Amino acid sequence: QVQLVESGGGLVQAGGSLRLSCAASGRTFNSSIMGWFRQPPGKEREFVGAITWGGGRIIYADSVKGRFTISRDNTKNTVYLQMNSLKPEDTDVYYCVADRTYLGRLANEYDYWGQGTQVTVSS
Repeated sequence: QVQLVESGGGLVQAGGSLRLSCAASGRTFNSSIMGWFRQPPGKEREFVGAITWGGGRIIYADSVKGRFTISRDNTKNTVYLQMNSLKPEDTDVYYCVADRTYLGRLANEYDYWGQGTQVTVSS
């Protein structure tokens, strides 16, 4: 099993930046793929981005491309989401996810989920 713990959420003004972190523990060899989803109020969870083990392939949702950057530090078993130029519509609970093999854009393609961290962007 893999345990994922997010941190770094909070309140920020529009145009500002936040960096989310997600630390993995347990059977971390099952977290070759790590990434992020978010859940707007009253809507389904939506894909933000994901990264492969070596960082050779990174995919993003169109809504965040150019503003958000995913990276990972495997010596720390940690994945990061650097969020710049934040907009009020980025206000969501952000979830860290992990999977053993598949780099996907659908929530049901990921086996492991964190508890989420709240990001609020004021207008």
